Amino acid sequence: MTKPAASRAPSLRRRLLLGILLPVAVFIGFNTFSLYRQTLASLNTAYDRTLLASAKTISEQLDVSGYDDAAQLRATVPYSALEAFETDNQSRMFYRVSTLQGEMVSGFAELPAWHGHIPDRPPYAALVDFYDDRFRGQNVRVAVLLQPVASATGRGMAVIQVAETLEVREGLALQILWNTLARQTLLIAVIALTVVIVVQRATRPVRQLSQQLQARADGDLSPIAATEALRELHPLIDSTNQVMQRLHHLLQHQKRFVRDTSHQLRTPLAVLKTQVQSALRGDLAPREALLEISHTVDRATQLANQMLALAKVEQLRQQSTPPTTRFDDILRAVALELSPLIAQRNLDFGIHTEPAAVAAHEWMLRELGRNLLHNAIRHAPEGSELAVDLHLDQEQAVLTIRDQGKGIDAELAARLFQPFSAGDVRTGSGLGLAICHEIVQALGGSIALTNHMVADQVAGLDACVLLPLAPAAQAAPLPATAQSSP
Repeated sequence: MTKPAASRAPSLRRRLLLGILLPVAVFIGFNTFSLYRQTLASLNTAYDRTLLASAKTISEQLDVSGYDDAAQLRATVPYSALEAFETDNQSRMFYRVSTLQGEMVSGFAELPAWHGHIPDRPPYAALVDFYDDRFRGQNVRVAVLLQPVASATGRGMAVIQVAETLEVREGLALQILWNTLARQTLLIAVIALTVVIVVQRATRPVRQLSQQLQARADGDLSPIAATEALRELHPLIDSTNQVMQRLHHLLQHQKRFVRDTSHQLRTPLAVLKTQVQSALRGDLAPREALLEISHTVDRATQLANQMLALAKVEQLRQQSTPPTTRFDDILRAVALELSPLIAQRNLDFGIHTEPAAVAAHEWMLRELGRNLLHNAIRHAPEGSELAVDLHLDQEQAVLTIRDQGKGIDAELAARLFQPFSAGDVRTGSGLGLAICHEIVQALGGSIALTNHMVADQVAGLDACVLLPLAPAAQAAPLPATAQSSP
């Protein structure tokens, strides 16, 4: 069974634990290793004093006869003299006394002879050297003392080597190491516990917010009121509220669309069914009945297309930054498409455009221009003038479509942009201007219908649209295009 995505997601607690404990553990490991080496060095320094003391004790038991190269050394060193320097019977000590030429005098002959040299700055006020070696299969620490020996009958130089096994030194170092590791482990445990507690407390507001959202009723998209939330959560809450606001708007639009569709399509479908039944009964001539049915189907098709267009406007509104589109090119293309209707009504049509780049999808500008121009063609008196003008005003594209119709009163102009509010229900569904209004609102512009007055008389109707120019078009003007009147 596949685990839910939440269980596979990385945990904040785990990330903090790894992010904090891993560097701390690496540092503690390096520090412990360094401490172990330093402890060994300190123990060597301390116990090297014992070796030096042993060597000096042996030097006090030496005698010599003869001088320099002819000197003959004698040593009377009982092993018991070294027992005082052995620590708790854990380590063993060995010694060897020889001449500078390596001639054995006393001690353990198998102890390797010294072949080193005295440091330039020995750690003690004596000719002493310390080094590590192996003896009888064990690691040993060796102290070498060059001791002048003088007597009434001679003078010479003795090489005294004292070796000690490392059980005590290594045992103490390991004991210190384990004590250190125990304390460091306790430190890591305290840090881990602290991280868990802090993360638990820090994420409590997030869990509380999650519980509040889960406790909400289905369909509750009201803003989240988390005034006591941590400051770091405010951007998340604000973004969530914005998303919920958009979802609320989409759901309301969807409900309105379903409601309007079911209401508006029911009427033409009922009329169509009545007309079909009438035709089947023979109430009308077949041709006349088919013409009525065709007219009803056309109106239902127009209504469905316009309602789908209204829904598409909302869909495009939710998309990311739209592309930059030439509004003047779109208007001229729409005018060319509608030229048969213009010619059918024998209108004196004129179009004047300036280059205007608008941040909008091409479909939205085309639908805006087609609905406004088609509406003006239907309401313009036959044989009258119809003018389309697009010019730039500061940072806006201004579109004006002027006909010579009878105009409208202020009350009708205020509600014509509402869905299904038509000036003449016999010739329209009341969605064309509503679509235009939604498109303009989505693009951040404005639209208005005003009467064109000449000598205090209504001389026509102006449909005026203001759209903001795209940022690039505000910085650099576009190349001009040809202007003509079809």
